[in-house]
Amino acid sequence: MKNFSQKSSKKWSSSRTAGIFILLTVLLLLLFLADIFFGSVTISFSEVIRALFSDSSGKMATIIIKFRVPKALTALLVGVALAVSGLQMQTVFRNPMAGPYVLGISSGASLGVAFVILGFASGISIQAISTLGNWILAGAAWAGAGLVILLVMALSARIKDVMTILIIGIMLSSGISAVVTIMQYFSNESVLKAYVIWTMGSLGNLTSGQLNVLMISVLAGLTVSFFSTKILNALLIGESYAGSIGLNVKHARIIIFTSTSILAGSVTAFCGPVGFIGIAVPHIARILFRRSDHKILIPGTVLTGGAVLLLSDIISQLPGSESILPVNAVTSLIGIPVVIWVIMKKRRYSDLF
Repeated sequence: MKNFSQKSSKKWSSSRTAGIFILLTVLLLLLFLADIFFGSVTISFSEVIRALFSDSSGKMATIIIKFRVPKALTALLVGVALAVSGLQMQTVFRNPMAGPYVLGISSGASLGVAFVILGFASGISIQAISTLGNWILAGAAWAGAGLVILLVMALSARIKDVMTILIIGIMLSSGISAVVTIMQYFSNESVLKAYVIWTMGSLGNLTSGQLNVLMISVLAGLTVSFFSTKILNALLIGESYAGSIGLNVKHARIIIFTSTSILAGSVTAFCGPVGFIGIAVPHIARILFRRSDHKILIPGTVLTGGAVLLLSDIISQLPGSESILPVNAVTSLIGIPVVIWVIMKKRRYSDLF
């Protein structure tokens, strides 16, 4: 009777998980289409279908093909990248409040971009950035993000208190912002203008070359993440346990940090810092699936992150209005309640870490 009950429970759990995956996939597709349909210009359903599948000429088709589709794809990639990078950081640090924005990883990526644009004043400008320039930006962001991760990891080895690590991350962000401000002060007018334009980067300002680099980078980072599920599951239990089962913890950290640097750095390089997605979405995925297994959590976080940022982008456009809200403001309004809920339910929620 006990075995039958356990089998029934496992079967129900598997069915529930499959159902949630199907619902999230459908929701993601619907939100992607909605992001294409809604905007300041009202476009009929038939015009959208015609532009996507037959006639790509005309004013409406240009709006759809050259603006709305790339923006929706960017939102999808950004949501996925930040959500997965946040999940990995929460697992490695075993800290429910960890994320690329909170730990200063996004600020590190911003510093890398600042060095490229402000430091190489005569060699690179926004107008001169071609495919090679885009890769330089991405590489600089990866390096900046990676350095911050290594610094936080080194400090966390000496300091075990969770809140202290978070405070250190916030201080690192402030320190990096100060360095960037000093660099701006000593930069000439043309280069400073180029950097200010970059800081205004949003989901809708990417060129086709930047979108291609972002897509390749996010896919590369996700590939590493999907192949690291066993590593993440082992680290979730603790580094001592991971080492006892034969895992090389040092190499495992390098793999996870590489993936996180690529994911968070690429987004910051082309879209600027986007807050609260990395910290909130992994918790939403855990709540939905009620699982701690990264074989479930990573694809679940991918779908949830894409859906949340697509929804944020739709809201930020204020459909039917010419006004556009900063997407960062919308993600904050979505993410802050989740973070507060996690803090309030910390004791009940701790079994998921």
